[in-house]
Amino acid sequence: MPRNSLSIGLLAVAVGATAAAAQDAPPAPVEIVEAVGTTMAARVWAPGTVVSRDDAQIAAEGAGQLSWVAEVGDLVAAGEAVARIDAAALELQLRNDEAQIKRLEADLAFAEQQLARRRHLADEQVISANELEEAVSARETAAQNLEAARVAREQTLFRLSRTTVRAPFSGRVVERLQQPGGYTGVGQAIVRLVDVENVEVQAQAPLAVERYVDEGLQVEISGRDRDGTGVVRRVVRVGDAYSRMFEIRVALEGEPWVVGSPVRVALPSSAARTVVAVPRDALILRSAATYVFRVSADDTAERIAVQTGSGDSDLIEIVGEVSPGDRIVVRGGERLRVGQAVEVIDRRGGVGTEMAGG
Repeated sequence: MPRNSLSIGLLAVAVGATAAAAQDAPPAPVEIVEAVGTTMAARVWAPGTVVSRDDAQIAAEGAGQLSWVAEVGDLVAAGEAVARIDAAALELQLRNDEAQIKRLEADLAFAEQQLARRRHLADEQVISANELEEAVSARETAAQNLEAARVAREQTLFRLSRTTVRAPFSGRVVERLQQPGGYTGVGQAIVRLVDVENVEVQAQAPLAVERYVDEGLQVEISGRDRDGTGVVRRVVRVGDAYSRMFEIRVALEGEPWVVGSPVRVALPSSAARTVVAVPRDALILRSAATYVFRVSADDTAERIAVQTGSGDSDLIEIVGEVSPGDRIVVRGGERLRVGQAVEVIDRRGGVGTEMAGG
């Protein structure tokens, strides 16, 4: 017998033996899902950072010696104190303003009495009109002096209120920029305050994806040790001339992320299209090919070679002889053989024909 004919014969025998072994093997327990038809788009991962929407250096509106500054790590509510300036000099000024007002109130009362007396004398034509006008002028001057003193007191009270530096929003003190005992001036930052609850992702995306990104788009977010989702809150459609990137802001969902965490944001890079998709766990990866196992109508395994495409969370696009509704193995496929009988097990550990997720 020729050598080539012998090789072909041996190969046929081997294939037949494999098929026979698969048919003789006991049913293999597997978990399955149905392939789905869905819309997907190609994606790119844009680098980003978790930032606070409220992050500010809180400055003093007045000058003076700092008597107290909040500690690093202190959590403060909006309106609570983060620093205090020594107010002794202003308190003395307030006492002086109060005394000045009382003196001027007495002056005004005397001027009004004098005006009433001179009006009575003028009615009896005892004094001239010029003397009456002098009394009117003296009364008006006393009233204006009193009003000026009251304004000075309000200014002192305003300056006193500014000796307590208050948080404009709730947050955590993350840095002391000045220490108690130091002298601060108007507009000098004292602490850095960060709202650690109200956070979002600041990401830089390539201009090539700008047409596919709109506010309200839900996106995946991947961090070093956690994943999540978010919604695009703002799209800044102004590209950088050097990096060819533009900025997006993504509102985070779920538990707060740590401010400063590096993340990646999945953004669409093409228009959405209808594809066939399966869970990533359904893929069996080999050096020569990628394939999935489909359960046929007679509950035997069929191996289908596929190519992968876009992904969306746990689903991934596959291109091959798979249609929506096909029963695809997601657990137990690693040791399956072509033609082997299968026994469908649901995720609760029971035996049945119900699809996982069906």
